[in-house]
Amino acid sequence: MQTTYRASYSHHYRRGLIALLEVLEFRCDNSHRPVLDALHLVRRYRSQTDLTYYPAGETVPTHPGLTGDWAELAYRVDGRGRRRAVRTVYEIRTFEALCDQLRCKGIWVVGATEFRNPDEDLPRDFEVRRTEHYQALRKPLDPAMFIDALQSEMRAELGALNDAMPLDWLEIRPRPGNQGSVKLSPLDALPEPVNLGRLKKVITGRWGTVPLIDVLKEAVLRSDCGTTIGSMFGRADAAGGQLLERLLLVLYAYGTNTGIRAVAAGEHGHREEELYYVRRRYLNPELVRALAIDIANATFSARQQSIWGAGSSTVASDSTHFGAFDANIFTEYHSRYGGRGVLIYWHVERKSMVIHSQVINCSASEVAAMIDGAMHHGTAMDVEANYADTHGQSIIGFGLTRLLGFDLLPRIKAINRVRLYRASANDAYPQLGAALMNRPIRWHLIADQYDQMIKYATAIRTRSAQTAAILRRFQQTNLMHPTYQAMLEVGRAQRSIFVARYLRDRDLQREINAGLNVSESWNAGNSIIYFGKGGDIPANRRDEQELSVLCLRVLQAAVVYVNTLMVQDVLAENLVELTSADRRGLTPLFWSNISPYGEVRLNMANRLALRATTTPDPAGSDDDPTTPSSEGPPR
Repeated sequence: MQTTYRASYSHHYRRGLIALLEVLEFRCDNSHRPVLDALHLVRRYRSQTDLTYYPAGETVPTHPGLTGDWAELAYRVDGRGRRRAVRTVYEIRTFEALCDQLRCKGIWVVGATEFRNPDEDLPRDFEVRRTEHYQALRKPLDPAMFIDALQSEMRAELGALNDAMPLDWLEIRPRPGNQGSVKLSPLDALPEPVNLGRLKKVITGRWGTVPLIDVLKEAVLRSDCGTTIGSMFGRADAAGGQLLERLLLVLYAYGTNTGIRAVAAGEHGHREEELYYVRRRYLNPELVRALAIDIANATFSARQQSIWGAGSSTVASDSTHFGAFDANIFTEYHSRYGGRGVLIYWHVERKSMVIHSQVINCSASEVAAMIDGAMHHGTAMDVEANYADTHGQSIIGFGLTRLLGFDLLPRIKAINRVRLYRASANDAYPQLGAALMNRPIRWHLIADQYDQMIKYATAIRTRSAQTAAILRRFQQTNLMHPTYQAMLEVGRAQRSIFVARYLRDRDLQREINAGLNVSESWNAGNSIIYFGKGGDIPANRRDEQELSVLCLRVLQAAVVYVNTLMVQDVLAENLVELTSADRRGLTPLFWSNISPYGEVRLNMANRLALRATTTPDPAGSDDDPTTPSSEGPPR
């Protein structure tokens, strides 16, 4: 494998990588100087492609990339008994070492954004606006107050679990092997809803099977999408007429993955080149993301509390794997899902409305994606808690969510091996002894690094730095970064609080399980709507991939919005009686009344007979603003 790797580099990749050294300026601290010295050596011999070894008198810097199995290929003994560095292998390992240090920002690029100087990640106005930043995170200025609150909560939850033992569903005792000390019984099944199937039949009987394009049209016309489109396009007539029709068709083409050519063959009177023109000039991820937010906010406003309950402040986050064509250089193999592709990370609230989506690599941190979605979703929802599966939580995840001011509520697969920390060595919990750690939380680390932790939390909140970049910098330094160590201690304390409450509270276990089932149902809907090309993303460019996912998000949000209005209309007429089990399982995310397939027919005059909100006039100006022309992009 190493030989094949070297041959591929020598015959193709070397030319491009060497050229990058001429345009990128790298900087580092003194501890990573050998890697930069090695890059200077590579640059000096960039034009000598036929050179096997570096000259005998040349100083060849040694760096961490030349250890292990690679040392056997990187160095050889020549005929005179001298140890020589093989140029191609040395260059490969130097670039690999550079990549490793760029990820953790031991080395940075001058003028970059993601790979910039780590000192620039922290907010520059923190010292001036310290009080304001602390208030935004709802954290006290005094670290002692933060620690006292955390200690009190730990003692309360651990004490409550200790006093509640024994519990019918929980057993804590030493167990042999790798079984852990906690044994948690599965949840009992709840009564099945009996009238939800009847409700769906009544909806289908009243409105028929609605084409997906009509669902999208209805959601756009009934929400505030028209205002958003007009403001982004800079023209008042953008929310109606042919521009809106063509925009809906392109959204449908990307959201179903059928493509513009297939959609152009439908019955709507728009030519293929006109749709491609709208795609090139008007459609971009910022617009589609704004439309998804408008539909989500319209759904929140239209909901009736008597049917759907009080407004939710909790979301469930999970990833799903989308296949991608192998020709895409960004395609990665995912060991858990199998096959090549990319990950889409969703944030879905309790009643099945998506509030955030993002395209991430298969190797990316789901913890960072979870935090970004909960903090920067852009909708009117105020997220106070986040359900996640095992891959969306970690100790550092618990620490960051505590600092950022929302609860992490995960379903931990290896709950039987989770260990609990105590606030102090003197705290005694005899019923929990087998699950307790020997040492307490190191509160002095938290006190010493409290201000720095708030700085990093502020950087995430204000988006002055990417969450993934911060985590990569911490996790690649072998836990030596003092702020990272302090965040881990906060995370251990917060996870102990959560686990103690989770084991004791059967309702919390059921709540988390139900919330994550919502995200699984959302992932199941992807294959229904995104059916074109076998569900694989064909685009090679990351912005095209993101656009496809955002259009899919708009389509599913439109389904939830229209189904919400339909359910409310049917229940308002008392056509179906719902039991408590029915209301518990009631969701607007269903497709039995939706048809995403077949010929695309768009008629803006045909509207669904729904009560609910007022609708803007779909009639626009008679001119054709989307006819291909030589104009530049809209201002």
